[in-house]
Amino acid sequence: MRRRISDYGLYAACFVAIIATAGSLYFSEIARFEPCKLCWLQRIMMYPLVILLGIAAYENNRSIVKYALPFSVIGGCISLWHVLELNVPALAEFTPCTVGIPCNFDYLNWFGFITIPLLALIAFILITALLIIVRKAGDSE
Repeated sequence: MRRRISDYGLYAACFVAIIATAGSLYFSEIARFEPCKLCWLQRIMMYPLVILLGIAAYENNRSIVKYALPFSVIGGCISLWHVLELNVPALAEFTPCTVGIPCNFDYLNWFGFITIPLLALIAFILITALLIIVRKAGDSE
């Protein structure tokens, strides 16, 4: 199983980045959900991953991991903060959004816990895990 993930990990990570990017564009451009400041920061970390991982997967270039991993880790940290800000009201008061949509505003709440920042966090965690597996497989070769 791990060998298969290491062989196709770049493709899988690129696929996750494409789905996350398409989802964020759907929510903002079609559903008309205005992104908050933290959503924009998450997008800044996700959108380049589509290009970086797409080129790397096409060329089977595992060395891209050292460049793509910081994007996914930093984006994951921003997403985690955003999830915490939605679920812990005191954090929203700690760093309030002063312009536009407040960062603790919840457009989407599926099943009482699935929010847009949680979806982004899951995407960043998946990409990070896949990139780590790809890197470890490359180190062992």
